[in-house]
Amino acid sequence: MDIQRNILIVGLLVVSWLLFVSWQQDYGQNKPAVTTATSQSAPAGTAAANEVPSAPAATAASGDLAGLAPASTAAGEVPVAAAGAVTGAGKVTVTTDVMELTIDLAGGDITNLVLPHYPQSLDTPDEKVRLMSNDGVTYVAQSGLVSNLGPDLPSGERGTYTADATSFTLADGSDVLEVVLHAAPRDGVSVDKIFRFKRGDYLVNVSYRVNNQSAAAWNGFLFGQLKRDGSGDPSHPGGGSFFSTSPTYLGGAYYSDEAVYNKATLGDVQEAPVKVEAQGGWIAFIQHYFIGAWIPTQDQRNQYFARYRQDEGTYLFGFTSPQVSVAPGATQEIGASFYAGPKQQDRLKEISTGLDLTVDYGWFWFISQPLLWLLVMIEEVVGNWGVAIILLTVLIKILFYYPSKMSYTSMAHMRRITPELTRIREEYKNDRQKQSQEMLALYRKEKINPLGGCLPILLQMPVFIALYWVLLESVELRQAPFFLWIHDLSVMDPYFVLPILMGISMWFQTKLNPAPPDPMQAKMLQWLPWIFTVFFLFFAAGLVLYWLVNNILSIAQQWYITKKIEKEHAKA
Repeated sequence: MDIQRNILIVGLLVVSWLLFVSWQQDYGQNKPAVTTATSQSAPAGTAAANEVPSAPAATAASGDLAGLAPASTAAGEVPVAAAGAVTGAGKVTVTTDVMELTIDLAGGDITNLVLPHYPQSLDTPDEKVRLMSNDGVTYVAQSGLVSNLGPDLPSGERGTYTADATSFTLADGSDVLEVVLHAAPRDGVSVDKIFRFKRGDYLVNVSYRVNNQSAAAWNGFLFGQLKRDGSGDPSHPGGGSFFSTSPTYLGGAYYSDEAVYNKATLGDVQEAPVKVEAQGGWIAFIQHYFIGAWIPTQDQRNQYFARYRQDEGTYLFGFTSPQVSVAPGATQEIGASFYAGPKQQDRLKEISTGLDLTVDYGWFWFISQPLLWLLVMIEEVVGNWGVAIILLTVLIKILFYYPSKMSYTSMAHMRRITPELTRIREEYKNDRQKQSQEMLALYRKEKINPLGGCLPILLQMPVFIALYWVLLESVELRQAPFFLWIHDLSVMDPYFVLPILMGISMWFQTKLNPAPPDPMQAKMLQWLPWIFTVFFLFFAAGLVLYWLVNNILSIAQQWYITKKIEKEHAKA
């Protein structure tokens, strides 16, 4: 009976198919081209009317924003900044220990953000990952406070600010850096936009301090959004090319009352905008190992949206807060948090429910999480991620030792009775029913389970897939070195040495397995190692290393069990 061989082959093909389907669903969508001529930022102090979000539904329905501008202030008028100040025609730079960014005083938006601790590639260590930019690739973080008294107007016109300096730096010995931008007062209402940075943290608090010294209540709402074109991932070596490293998800994600993690792919947003309301929550744009996310106040219901601007080929992923009212004579801060940096799961989990799921491990996340934890623990001891993967493989092999022993024992017995199985096939080749009866009788006589050899392969499939996602998604393993020519375990082996060795190890394993009596199956079995070698050429080197070490350990265990059983029956 060849059912065992069929199941093993089908099992390996299923792994391949699951990986392909999962990749295709998440990362295979076509990204629309962007016309660079129309993807430039708007001139200072202006914005397209369809870029600033409309008022929240409840606010718009109530009409509270209508008619708030006093007669002395024309709608859309932007006051002139005080003489000598850095105005909205310029920019200010901010430097902390973990980020370097630029804030445009026209709107107070973050238009450039560099992560100094993350090299773009190992070949260019001095060139750091530029997570946000408004040059070439458009990816900026916008935020505003919309009111008829500004600083951002319902018509779409952005506020302009002044700053006390052109650059701000987190001083040695300081844990907090506060950058304050000033909007010119309007009829007794003054607004400051405040950015608060913390040492060692990628989370930025963005708030507006509204000082209402007018005779009427100030009413408005807060928005935050990520504006991104549809170009590739610049933080990826080769821009996300399949042959430079594995393609990964590039698109939006958001929280909702129904699910704490939802994807909004670029293609889906082009087809139909997203609009949901949720208690607390967040909205983000995912870029492989890095993420930009707006996290509004969690004790209120916020509206989240994702929409496509066809006029300039950009996408907007953002939120609007409920209406806020500041009484006459009162001062109030209205704000949200903005995260821009690596997808560090522990930190993201602290920030908001479900934000850590942007590190997407797929179906077997419950296996991926402990695998990553164990890998990190081992690496902290041995100091090398490749060695950590090898030791993790050994631990997994120990965990599966007894199922593997049962499997290899069954396969050794199958190998021993292969001549008898071949004889039965030939003798009853024209009588399938009799052939099956004789084979089952032989299995009962020899006390062999023909399906016993499938168990370890089936058990290891989820582990293999889970480790695939760990190596692909975990920023901890980004540019993780091994030895010699392997400088980055998260991308493919540049010289294909590991995949070739893995294919050779698979070939050796086939020699230890019972030969299938069917000639067609025998040919398929001979080609399978080389088919998988080609398949593994473009896998992360760390994953191929795991499979190679696993194969070597399996060969040793199977060879020992096979020789032991053959020796025992030779004496009998």
